[in-house]
Amino acid sequence: MIARFAAFCLLAAALPTAAAEVFPYELRYDLTLKPGSDRAEIVLTLGEGAQHVRWMRFSVDPERQQGFDADGELESDGEHLTWTPPDGGGQLKYTATVSHRRAGGRFDARMTDDWALFRGDDVFPSARLLQEAGAEAEAELHVYLPQGWSFVAPYERLRPGVYRIENPARGFDRPTGWIAAGRLGVRRERIARVHVAVAGPLNQGVRRLDVLAFLNWNLPRLRALVDEMPERLLLVSAGDEMWRGGLSGPDSLYLHADRPLLSENGTSTLMHELVHVVTGLAATDGNDWIVEGLAEYYALKVMWRSGTISERRYKSAFEHLEDWGGDLELADLAVERSRGPVTARAVGILRAVDLEIHRETDGEHSLDEVLRHLVAAGKKVDLAGLRKAVQAAMGSPAKSLGDVPSGS
Repeated sequence: MIARFAAFCLLAAALPTAAAEVFPYELRYDLTLKPGSDRAEIVLTLGEGAQHVRWMRFSVDPERQQGFDADGELESDGEHLTWTPPDGGGQLKYTATVSHRRAGGRFDARMTDDWALFRGDDVFPSARLLQEAGAEAEAELHVYLPQGWSFVAPYERLRPGVYRIENPARGFDRPTGWIAAGRLGVRRERIARVHVAVAGPLNQGVRRLDVLAFLNWNLPRLRALVDEMPERLLLVSAGDEMWRGGLSGPDSLYLHADRPLLSENGTSTLMHELVHVVTGLAATDGNDWIVEGLAEYYALKVMWRSGTISERRYKSAFEHLEDWGGDLELADLAVERSRGPVTARAVGILRAVDLEIHRETDGEHSLDEVLRHLVAAGKKVDLAGLRKAVQAAMGSPAKSLGDVPSGS
């Protein structure tokens, strides 16, 4: 036993090479939605191949996930719960509260008697594993719903009620992204080689075909910019009492039913969140302005390239953002979360960088190459990485980034 577990490694370590031996193990999630109690009942089963896993340590939100019980041993320190399953496998059971109110009182996750919208990330906690080198999960989600309900998620459907769960970029396979269940209206289409679904509860004013038309215009242009696109894209929507905004998730996003696809000032919440989904960029502390600025800048640029907005509207949108963020000092950018005028100022800086690259390379290069480089790097974005990517595209440091302060 000691010799075998000496070969175990944390999932944070490097993955085994293609030539290394692979040890599969079964990981099954059972999800039962209980609308009368606003609860989801979850059973995690570690099946055949369980001997390759020593323990799982979950990052638990005690306000959302409660009542843990398991075969084997459970240890908790409040924020983390460590499960040591028996060698032959076993089950971990708990319940999760689905609905969640934001500070303003509206919901960013909701379960009613007729439907539910939530993120898998909030129901299935993240985890680190101590497992044998070469061990790989074969994970499935099994869904159990009230009669008359349907289920939509950005996962491959294997058979009715059963979905394959794969997170290649993550160490632990778990259901993530937005999920819709209940009495739904769903419209599907294949756009730019992506399986797209737009789903929302019935009688909630969800404009499914309008959204598909918008994506038909813009998703091909976004694919031309960043070719690595998700195989599946899910957009979920509902009306009140859901939060009146947009939120991205893995291979999915949420947009309130009353949110315009295109605002009067030429910007688009849908396009902004879609850029987030497709690029998958995240920032180190103090550098969120880069990620949010890129999302807003390319939301405008993609819509201009697709003809969704005119040249005049495109320029007018930049003028609006320049006015909004113009009074901010550069030192004000290094905040934890970039919003409003900070993001507007970030767009102005990135536009200046783009124009500088065009000018210095006689139009041969642009910020497009910088974005592709950041996406391909697959790491959290910081100012040093942005400067390096810009210099690679332009051949020299960018003067337009010279005085921008670094985050922590």
